[in-house]
Amino acid sequence: MTAPATTAEPRRHWISARVRILLWLLVVMAVALTAVAATTRSVLLRDVDHRIDRLLAQETGEFTNLAREGVDPHTGERFTDPDPLLRLFLSRQYADPDEELLGLVGRSGRAPAKKEQAREPRIDHPLAEDPAALKAVFDSPDATGTLHRDRGEVRWAKVEIGASGGHPAAAFVVAFHPEGEQAKATDVFTMLLAISGVALLMTTGIGWAVAGRILKPVRLVRTTAAQLTEQDLTRRIPVQGRDDIAALAETFNGMLDRLERAFAAQREFVDDAGHELRTPITIVRGHLELMGDSPGEREETVRIVTEELDRMSRIVEDLLLLAKAERPDFVTPEPVQLAELTADVFVKARALGERDWRLAEVADTESVLDAQRITQAMVQLAQNAVQHTVPGRRVGIGSRLHAGHIELYVADSGPGVQAQDAAVIFERFRRGTARRGSRATGAGLGLAIVKAIAEGHGGRVELRPTEGGGATFVLVLPQGQPEGTAQQ
Repeated sequence: MTAPATTAEPRRHWISARVRILLWLLVVMAVALTAVAATTRSVLLRDVDHRIDRLLAQETGEFTNLAREGVDPHTGERFTDPDPLLRLFLSRQYADPDEELLGLVGRSGRAPAKKEQAREPRIDHPLAEDPAALKAVFDSPDATGTLHRDRGEVRWAKVEIGASGGHPAAAFVVAFHPEGEQAKATDVFTMLLAISGVALLMTTGIGWAVAGRILKPVRLVRTTAAQLTEQDLTRRIPVQGRDDIAALAETFNGMLDRLERAFAAQREFVDDAGHELRTPITIVRGHLELMGDSPGEREETVRIVTEELDRMSRIVEDLLLLAKAERPDFVTPEPVQLAELTADVFVKARALGERDWRLAEVADTESVLDAQRITQAMVQLAQNAVQHTVPGRRVGIGSRLHAGHIELYVADSGPGVQAQDAAVIFERFRRGTARRGSRATGAGLGLAIVKAIAEGHGGRVELRPTEGGGATFVLVLPQGQPEGTAQQ
């Protein structure tokens, strides 16, 4: 049977942040510019409507005033015949380019029998040359209206003069053709769209260049991250400027520094752990392979194998403890009486060996600590003091307040620690040359555990000389206040 063909995973098509930023910018600008152009056109058209309304009201108002109060210059009497009234009014008017002023005399359900207009119109299809339209306006019961023709829209207003004294009905009509004014608004709209198009083109070029410049550190971050391997963590991003992108580059470089240190520590840890575990495994295997049939030899081999297995078990337990030190719940602080904690550590340390144990001093205060972890660290320091002193030598244990910190210490009167060893004894699987002699049987993890416990409390461990000779290991911890007991 043939194996089923595997379906290739579809390749993702990524759109760069530079393109996305530019697209969003263009979309927002296009919408904004189009809205501005459309709003401008709408405002212009509204202004045209208002101007037409004012013009129609003005012309009809002037005619109404003349018809109500005017007199015939030939007779000196009030107008009784609409014909001379219309002629007089139209002779005194000057129509706008898109305006028609018409006088219509006679109405019998057909086209007006006579019409007068202010002057020769400058309109392509004037209302005066459209009898059907004139009849519709003349016969309309409304004073104003809009006439929709195939030749264009007409806005009109009229003042009717009723038939009297044997004279026919007449009307004064103001007609306005808004196509010209509307065309101007459309031209402005078209011009704004053209300017917007040019602005978008310029924005595209400028936005592309600016986005590329701003996102250059981001591309460097991506390129650097793609080139990083476990074997090469030395690449860094050049930081330029003082903006958010520069802060991102600094943060990324800081992360690389931590990764480099972590990988270096991991490699060193694996190498050291492998070396430390390889030795007891080799010893166990060698003794098992060479074990004879003699009961005494077997008993000796079992004893040696058991000791080496116990040593490996201690190494593994210490390694697990150091691994837990990276977790946030490694320590669980709670209110602790330092005097009581120091006394408990002293009692437990006295069982480690025949030494001149002394409770040097006790800090009578309360602080927030993980009592079990602190006890573990202090007992480890006491065990180191036992390993590097002879029976009867003095070992002091104490606690005190100093410079706003809590200090818990173990001071021995042994040979001390050489200067070249002081910088390395707190590292994993490292032992001092003079102080760590044949009497020390540990794997070099004890002081590393002490350091991890101190750092878990936000403090540190220090090595100081003991007055009169010896070494003093000090846990320097912040003086945490229990909740509700803050200093006033």
